Amino acid sequence: MMFRIERDVLAEAVAWTARSLPARPSVPVLAGMRLEVTDGGQLKLSGFDYEVSAEVTLEPQSGEAGVVLVSGRLLAEITRALPAQPVDFVVDGAKAVVTCGSARFTLLTMPVEDYPSLPAMPPAAGRVGSDVFASAVGQVAVAAGKDDTLPMLTGVRMEIEGDTVTLAATDRYRLAVRELKWQPGQPDFSAIAMIPGRTLADAAKALGSTGAEVEIALSSAGGTGEGMIGFSSAGRRSTTRLLDPEFPKYRSLLPTEFSARADLSTSAFVEAVKRVALVAERNTPVRLAFRGGEVVLEAGTGDEAQAVEVLPVDFDGDDINIAFNHQFLLEGLGAIDSDVARLQMTTSTKPAILTGGKPVEDGGTPDYRYLIMPIRLSS
Repeated sequence: MMFRIERDVLAEAVAWTARSLPARPSVPVLAGMRLEVTDGGQLKLSGFDYEVSAEVTLEPQSGEAGVVLVSGRLLAEITRALPAQPVDFVVDGAKAVVTCGSARFTLLTMPVEDYPSLPAMPPAAGRVGSDVFASAVGQVAVAAGKDDTLPMLTGVRMEIEGDTVTLAATDRYRLAVRELKWQPGQPDFSAIAMIPGRTLADAAKALGSTGAEVEIALSSAGGTGEGMIGFSSAGRRSTTRLLDPEFPKYRSLLPTEFSARADLSTSAFVEAVKRVALVAERNTPVRLAFRGGEVVLEAGTGDEAQAVEVLPVDFDGDDINIAFNHQFLLEGLGAIDSDVARLQMTTSTKPAILTGGKPVEDGGTPDYRYLIMPIRLSS
C-alpha cells in the first residue's frame, strides 16, 4: 500500500480525523488511524472509538490499494511538521515510511484486523448551510453542562419539525435556544435527538470550514439507524451515538412577559463586564443596577477589591438591581451575534433573557435566546 499527496491536504485531513481519537483509549488499537487506498484510487482516513467516528475521503496523486493502521496522534504531529512538498507514504512490512522532501519518518503499524468497522451512516434526513449550522451549534453548545454525572445536561437537544430545526442546551444555570431553517429530505420529517454537546460542537466547527452544505443523517422515530446521528460535507463524514432523549421541558422556562428591557452596545458591555469582573472571585457575581439611561456595573464588596463602571443604556421599564455569574454573562454576550445586546428582565430573582437587539416581527420571537439565572443579592 502506498500513496502520494500534497502535504497541506494530508495534514488537514489527518488533523480533522485525529480529533475523534480518544485521549485515553480503552484498548491500544483505538489510538490508531486507519488509512486505506481503495481499488478506485481514493484515500480514506478514519478513526473510531465505538462512540464517535470520523472519515475523510481524498484524491491522492497516485496510490496502490491497501490498508494500514498507525498511531493517529503521532501521524498528526508528523504531518503538521512536514515541509510544504508532496508526501510519499509507503507500507513496508510492519512499518510505514513517510517521506517529504529531505524528511523521513518510520512508524510502526498496528494490527488492522483488530480495528472495529466504522458504523454505517443513518438515512440522510436533509441539508443545511455549513456556516449557519456551525454558528447555531456554537451559540447553543456554550450552555451545555460539563458534568458527566448528569449526561442529559451535557447534550444538545435537536428537534426537527418540517423545515425548522430547534437546538437547545442547559446546565441548570442558563439555557440557550436557537431556531434555524434547513432543507429536509421529506417535508413532513420529524425527529428528536440528544447529541453529546462537545462532539456536536467539534463536528460543526470542523464542517463549518468546508464552505459546502452539511448533510444531516438521522433516523425518524423508529427508523433504521436509531440511536446515532451523522454529519457529512465535502468528503468528510462523522457519526456519534445519541444520549438518552430525556431533557427538561425548557419551553416552559422561557418567560414571555418582562418588566424591564435594556439595549446596550454588545462590545462595550463585554469590555465593561470583563474589567469589572477582574475583582470578582470565582463565585461572586457582577451586579448591574439599571436606572434611567445608564447601568452601573459593580463587583467586589466590603474589605475586598472593588470595581465600578457606568455605561449608557437604552432602558425601558422599572428600575432594577440584578446580579449574574460574570462568566455565564460573557458567554451569552459572545453568542448573540449582534452589535446590540438586549437584556429583558422581570425581577432580580427571576430568569432574564439575553438576545440580539435586532428587530423582530410583531408577535415573533428572536431566533436565538439565552436565558440566564440571576444570583440572589444579599440584603
